[in-house]
Formats: sequence, structure tokens, C-alpha cells
Amino acid sequence: MNFNFNNSYRFLSTDFYELTELNSVKEPEVLLVNKELSTELELDAEALQHAAAELSGSTKIPHSEPIAQAYAGHQFGHFTMLGDGRALLLGEHMTNDGQRFDIQLKGSGRTAFSRMGDGRAPLGPMLREYIISEAMHALHIPTTRSLAVTATGETVQRERALPGAVLTRVAKSHIRVGTFEYAARINKVKELADYTIHRHYTELKNSQTPYIDFLKAVIDRQASLIAKWQCIGFIHGVMNTDNMAISGETIDYGPCAFMDTFDRATVFSSIDRQSRYAYYNQPGIGQWNLARFAECLLPLLDDETETAIAIAKDALTSYELLFDTYWLKGMAEKIGIHQPNEDDRELIGELLATMEDLELDFTQTFRKLSLKQPVDNALDDWKIRWQHRLTAEESPYELMTAVNPAVIPRNHLVEKSVNQLDLTDFKDLLKVVTDPYNDNHPAIYQTPAEESEQIFQTYCGT
Repeated sequence: MNFNFNNSYRFLSTDFYELTELNSVKEPEVLLVNKELSTELELDAEALQHAAAELSGSTKIPHSEPIAQAYAGHQFGHFTMLGDGRALLLGEHMTNDGQRFDIQLKGSGRTAFSRMGDGRAPLGPMLREYIISEAMHALHIPTTRSLAVTATGETVQRERALPGAVLTRVAKSHIRVGTFEYAARINKVKELADYTIHRHYTELKNSQTPYIDFLKAVIDRQASLIAKWQCIGFIHGVMNTDNMAISGETIDYGPCAFMDTFDRATVFSSIDRQSRYAYYNQPGIGQWNLARFAECLLPLLDDETETAIAIAKDALTSYELLFDTYWLKGMAEKIGIHQPNEDDRELIGELLATMEDLELDFTQTFRKLSLKQPVDNALDDWKIRWQHRLTAEESPYELMTAVNPAVIPRNHLVEKSVNQLDLTDFKDLLKVVTDPYNDNHPAIYQTPAEESEQIFQTYCGT
């Protein structure tokens, strides 16, 4: 399979991981291989297709060093010590141009951090992560990727017996805010920070204030990422601190979904009973998570605690401005404005309010505007003001069609495709959502669910 492992995480203190034995399965079968990603990683897709034993965690890949990473996290606001309870980091694959990628098996069996869990994963959630993460990549949103899904030939018991599977996940790294929370508990934040800066923020290597700049850089990446989520109508579902990657990638696709009807209060996760991670709460939760990150870095920001706290607060305050700037630019581009001004905020706000009042489909509304198609008569007055504003813009509709997708992974179609053992529907949907700006896809992929098909809750499948 020509993996080129170079495992730098193993050089951290052993407190950060546990060496882990593989857990073999009965009858592994590779169901999906991501050929595009294989090419990008300089891997042999055909060899991967025949590597069921390796991709299921039954047989060791040469030069891999399987570990379960230790971390902590605030889950729905409550601190918990955690770790990879159903995942193994096989190693870090290096491409010829020096890029480094974690190769992880998710659903590969019990580890030292499994607690009462079986360490396994049902097929449906692994397919969900595969299709959503690849759709996010096609939508130009930073994300972990999915390299393969391998059936285990075994069942996992949840509410009922389900077919088991292992996802091969690719990430810039799996270092999380929760990893820093763990490091703070064992007094090894500096070691982790130095490693993370070297791995993800090499531009800071000559900084006179590397840890302050590190905090600011992570804040900037998260502000940009969450603004992209908001502009595409994506709801993560479980924005716990252990699900926020320091690299700035979207990670851990559990009860996530894209909304159909625009409603700021939309929440899908069956376990989010207080709507903590609803669409309209995501920006604020991002800042809350970053505050937990900043707390971990306090000893590195300044020797004086009060000064360190002031530095952290100042950096966290910048998040609001950064997010607002990214959000305004992203939303302005959706209506054809390249460089927005403050007056455009009102124009965008009025459109969103009307969409919400009329219960219009988020994705379809913006695509129709991009294609100069009718939307709703109630928008006629707004469209007059909008058209007047566009007279100052160059090629606004070209911009709009480039940022407003024609298709998203609509929840009812995802649920249907991941819950069928026959992967025909899944592969058809995958082909569509990884080509999201194409208007020639069948109407079934471009239109929202009928009332009888609507799905209001999603599940993480742990």
C-alpha cells in the first residue's frame, strides 16, 4: 500500500498515548476506497481495496505503530478525562512534498480508554462520516477526510444488532483542544504546544512571542472554520472541546447535518437536549471552547498570572471580530458582493430574516438567486435593493455560483443511504455531493425532503 510512516507523536512523553495491540475481526471486507484521496496521498488505491486485514485493524501495516491518544474534554460543558476509546492512530504518513497526515482507524476495537465501551462502530455512522467529510471537502471547508470503510463481518450491539465497520480517517493531526486540557492536568502543556507549533504553525518558529501568537493563530483558524459552517448551513452537533482540532479542520462527524429550511434554532443531535450546539449557538460555543484552550496556555503566555489572563482575554476578544469579518465576507459572497461594507450587513440580515419567516430552503434559495431564478414573491422588494447594490460589483453571478452549492448531503438522503447494506444509493449520493456546484444532478438531490421524509434527530452511533 506504500504507506510512508514517520511517527513524530511517539516522541512525546508516553503520558500522551498508550501503545495498543490490534483487535482482529472475523471476515473483513473493504467496502469503499477513496481513489481521489489515495492519489493525493500517493497511495495505491488498488492495493487498499485488497487490504481488508490491515484496514480493519486485524493485521499490522509495516512501520505503523498503533497508539490510542490520551485527551480530555468538556462534553456539553462538563469536564471529563477521555482518550481514543474506539480508535487507533496507526502513524503519520508522509508524502513526497513533505506533508504529514495522521492515518487513524475508527471503530477498531477496545483500548485502554474504552471504559465500558466495546471500541467498535456500526457501519451506518462510519458511512455517514465518510460521505459528510468528503462533501465538506468538496465544499472547500477544512476537514478530516475518509480514505476507506471496511466491514468487520461482525455485529455491534446498540439499540439493536448492527453490522460493524472501521473507518480509515485522514487528518492533519488529531490534536484537540481536549488534548491541551489533558496536558494541563499532567503539567506538560509546553511540550505539547512546542510540538503543535512545529507541526501546524511553522510560521511561528521565529516569533518572539510564540505562545501568544499560537493562541491567536488557533483562534483565527477556528473563527474562519465556524464562519464557513454558518455560511453553508452545517450543524456539527457535538462541539465538545475534544471535537475541536487545533489544526483548524472539522473533526468527528457524529450527529451532524445540513439544515434544509432556514431556522437559526435548528439542532439535530438526539443528545443535545438543551440545544447547546444549535446552529445559532455554534459561533459562541467556538469562543467558549477557545477560552478553555487559552486557560491551558496561561503558564506559557506570561510568568505573571494576571498578565497572562489579560493576554488571553485580549486574544479571545479578537475572536468576535474575526468571526464577524469572515461571516460577513462569506455571506456577502453568497449574494454576489466581493468586498462588503457595513450597509451590506442589513441587506444580508433582511434576506435571512425573510427566509426564516417564510421557511425557505437555505441551500435552494441561494442557488436560485445565483441562477436568477424566482424564489418567493415576498422577496421582490429586497431583490430590487439587492440588484441596485450589484451594479457596483463585477461578475456577481459567477461569484455566487462558485460559492452557493446546488446540492448538499441532505439528511433524509444520507440516512436512507447509510442504513442500506446495498451501497448503490450511497455511492450515487457520494458522487453527487462531491460535485456540489453542478446543476445537472437529478432533482431528487437538489430539493428538500417531503414532509413525510423529514428527519429531525441524528445519532452519534457510539
